[in-house]
Amino acid sequence: MAALPEYRVYALKYAERMGRRSEHFLGGDPHDGPHAMDYFVWAIVGEGRCWIVDTGFERADAESRGRKLLRTAGQALGAIGIDAAKATDVIVTHLHYDHAGGFAQFPAARYHLQDREMAYATGRHMAEREIGRHYTAGHVVGMVERVFAGRVAFHDGDAELAPGLSLHFLGGHTMGMQAVRVRTRIGWIVLASDATHYYENFETGRPFYIVHDLAAVLQGYAKLKSLAGDPRFVVPGHDPLVCKYYSAEPGGIAYRLDAEPKR
Repeated sequence: MAALPEYRVYALKYAERMGRRSEHFLGGDPHDGPHAMDYFVWAIVGEGRCWIVDTGFERADAESRGRKLLRTAGQALGAIGIDAAKATDVIVTHLHYDHAGGFAQFPAARYHLQDREMAYATGRHMAEREIGRHYTAGHVVGMVERVFAGRVAFHDGDAELAPGLSLHFLGGHTMGMQAVRVRTRIGWIVLASDATHYYENFETGRPFYIVHDLAAVLQGYAKLKSLAGDPRFVVPGHDPLVCKYYSAEPGGIAYRLDAEPKR
């Protein structure tokens, strides 16, 4: 059997906000206080290809939602020599505004999305304010347009995209939440995205407050750990500790995830 490729993997910080602990755990937190949230996109590089995970958001969403946009996803990718305009494949973990809002920066890309996420984002649940407000209608419309242009690859559950690179359906946070498993020089790592916003969410079994299916969130934590070569190699979607546990590339924008975390 041929050895699996070992990819380089980057977390690229593009925005930030200061929230409170009570906002970041279902049911609140007894030790409420300031609690930072970072926003990332990710790049997987190897075998002559580059896979982008999520697209971030742009200025309009930053202004309307009170987020601090540091740079666009395309600008962040440019810091490691990746041209977003030439990217061929973008994995969309789910369609919340902060993961699907920068799709216009990837005009050549094919998007990888779970069937259930598109059904969720275009169905009856979006009429419920507490669900729909985490989506931006224009982003969903843009993805529908790409469906008609033949630029969306739909997946129904787990799928291998390439040797050493696979998608894993989790649900929970949204109906079609998916994570990405990648083979690297340190073994299997998992880009959890919002399957766990913070290390603390999955390490303590206390989910983030935005939940479609609580049981699926909790079962997803076990799946994340089983997919990774080591539970320390599960990378959460919004935790500033990522920038502490991993070394930054020159410029301090990109963090190499295919290395032992400092924890």
